[in-house]
Amino acid sequence: MDLPNTPSFGGTSEELFALTNAMAAVIGGSVAIEDLEHCVLAYSSLPGQRIDELRRRGILERRVPDQPEQLRQYRDVLATSGVVRLPTLAPDELPRVAVAIKAGDMPLGTIWAIEGDTPINEAGERALLDGARLAALHMLRHRSAAELDLQAREDALRSALGGNHRAAEVRFHLGLPDRPRLTLLGFAPAHRPDREAPAVVRLAAAATRHWAAVHAEASVAAIGRTVYALLPAEAPGDVRRLADQAVAALGRSLGETLRAAVSPTVADPAELPALRAEVDDILRVTTADPDARPVADLTDTHARVLLLHLADELTRHPRLHHPGINAMVEHDRTRHTDYAASITAWLDAAGNIADAAQRLTIHPNTLKYRLRRARELFDLDLGHPDDRLSCWLQLRLLRRPEPHDPDHEAP
Repeated sequence: MDLPNTPSFGGTSEELFALTNAMAAVIGGSVAIEDLEHCVLAYSSLPGQRIDELRRRGILERRVPDQPEQLRQYRDVLATSGVVRLPTLAPDELPRVAVAIKAGDMPLGTIWAIEGDTPINEAGERALLDGARLAALHMLRHRSAAELDLQAREDALRSALGGNHRAAEVRFHLGLPDRPRLTLLGFAPAHRPDREAPAVVRLAAAATRHWAAVHAEASVAAIGRTVYALLPAEAPGDVRRLADQAVAALGRSLGETLRAAVSPTVADPAELPALRAEVDDILRVTTADPDARPVADLTDTHARVLLLHLADELTRHPRLHHPGINAMVEHDRTRHTDYAASITAWLDAAGNIADAAQRLTIHPNTLKYRLRRARELFDLDLGHPDDRLSCWLQLRLLRRPEPHDPDHEAP
């Protein structure tokens, strides 16, 4: 298959194409430079260079074809400062090495090289690392003043959310008026056990483009697995509408189901760390629930957020667990009994034996027997309201879904 002539597209000059050819001459295989959206910015075109069908498709389509396993490879490359050797993902794919393009800690893109007839040597690794530094300078030089302003606001918002600046400094760095109306949004992918979450750099890049187009004063920053957007001077109803639009647009762009959390509106920038904590709590609930609303605030999720905090306390202080409940759960696990499920159904039914038995599809007398035996075996006083509440809370928390972790770093 013939490759297209070396073009100049997407604002990319021929300098990057010359750089890929220089690296390919040392390595022996095709070299491509990509941005954070996996779009091919430049590629080598030396006669006789080693190349495969995946690289040809990436060049012709200007974007690397999506492969679920490849997202993990991108994260590994962006998290590493050196050259990464990567396993092939298909029988007809040639071995590759890759290196991240960064300006300091800020990721800009990646360089991917197909190895030549022999594995890449020290000279090839040095050519890739030098090429990454030169590509970073070139890419930074071509960023517009508007992009640099967005980057400055991103850094300022990240610091503000971490509580690293006083209110006056936050207002200055984000260009806020003295009495702003600030609302914080958080975006994260819904949890799907069968799929990898999109790399946060992709979500952040897409969110930055989106908010730059629809709200010029918005600031966007990624921390861990969450992308935050700070909106000044918007009424609560307008914020909700904008959040709905963003979830729909970003979800389509990434091919993912996203969740958004909306904070209260405040006037003091010093409250931003507290707003972030509330947004994180909401996302812990909604990203773990496939039936959750795409956009939610604390009112929508209050009960489940409260249960999460109780679960956190029980995790930090395991001695608060009732020993009888732990013994009952272990008894069910090892002897295949159903005491915990029976008590939970009875408590969920507010003590209604008939209703609970129907939910469990057992006879009411069977349920009465299980409740009596649970009291005898595990010393549970289900007749006392405080003990009933404690028992119900612990049993509910034991079966809660795995929540979204907003502080887990994913490059």
